Amino acid sequence: MIEDFKDIEYLKSGNERQKLAYAEIKKIQILEKLKEYNPILTGTIPIGIDLPESDLDIICYCKDHLSFSVFLQQEFSHKQGFKVYATTQNQTICTIAEFKSGSFLFEIFGQSIPTERQNAYRHMIIENRILLEKGAKFKEEIIALKCSGIKTEPAFAKLLGLNGNPYVELLKLDNKHSAQ
Repeated sequence: MIEDFKDIEYLKSGNERQKLAYAEIKKIQILEKLKEYNPILTGTIPIGIDLPESDLDIICYCKDHLSFSVFLQQEFSHKQGFKVYATTQNQTICTIAEFKSGSFLFEIFGQSIPTERQNAYRHMIIENRILLEKGAKFKEEIIALKCSGIKTEPAFAKLLGLNGNPYVELLKLDNKHSAQ
């Protein structure tokens, strides 16, 4: 069981793709470069429900989006397919950089919300807990749904029988778990 997703050492003893991800992350020193932004690797690769095309999502806490964008350009603009842009999600400004390194697509996602409170991290923690509780068959069913084109959170919602917005409903499971 993974105790601390904030330290990627767990990837070294994971599945083959997790080991490759660990090697690429270390090779390009991305977490070290992003250190002042409290980076955390999130998404499907850390919890072992990724597909071959899944990217490496790194969330960051950035208070100043302009300086974060400039920093990302300075550090990663030489990478294949690099782009940086701003968008808004849930009334929150996000700065996103994408590029390819090795066999992985990286997505760096910055919000002015501490990383441990960002939805990407919270979803991953909740999904990991559910995977541990429900076991291997449930995990296989999630991966099968993802292979059929269903995104991660909707796949969990479908198997758990959650109605409404799957991204919101999953977060409610965290509140229920916290209250117990």
